[in-house]
Amino acid sequence: MSTDFRATIRWSRDGDVFTDGRYSRGHVWAFDGIEVPGSSAPSSVRVPLSRPDAVDPEEALVAAASSCHMLFALDFARKTGFRVDSYEDAAQGVMTPNAAGKLFLSRVTLSPVMVFSGEKRPTDADVAAIHHQAHAECYVAHSLRAEMLIDFRYLTV
Repeated sequence: MSTDFRATIRWSRDGDVFTDGRYSRGHVWAFDGIEVPGSSAPSSVRVPLSRPDAVDPEEALVAAASSCHMLFALDFARKTGFRVDSYEDAAQGVMTPNAAGKLFLSRVTLSPVMVFSGEKRPTDADVAAIHHQAHAECYVAHSLRAEMLIDFRYLTV
């Protein structure tokens, strides 16, 4: 079984000379009728040629890994009978040079904090199992060469 996912990326020169290298890296990502401003990271291309208020590909990759993990974790928590009130992850990606000296996303650290309520309260082992299973099933994690670390915490209210 295969599933097809699509995104439309739009950029235009907008009157810039282009051949001098001084053109905007700002562009638009379009998904399912939603548009998101995109750009190169300001650490790669200086402002004003990049947009610090836009999502760069590296941030998007880290967010995709975090989002995928979260969706599986929420579902596994539900299937185990736990009620989750909130989930927040301050995910971080680190780029380092590979053997050829090219930068790549070498590590992604997820730091999810789940807040549980209700009659059934999870133990440390329960929450660890939820995150272990979420990581094992996450499609995006399967697609990455990056080392994936999960530094989870949880609260019960």
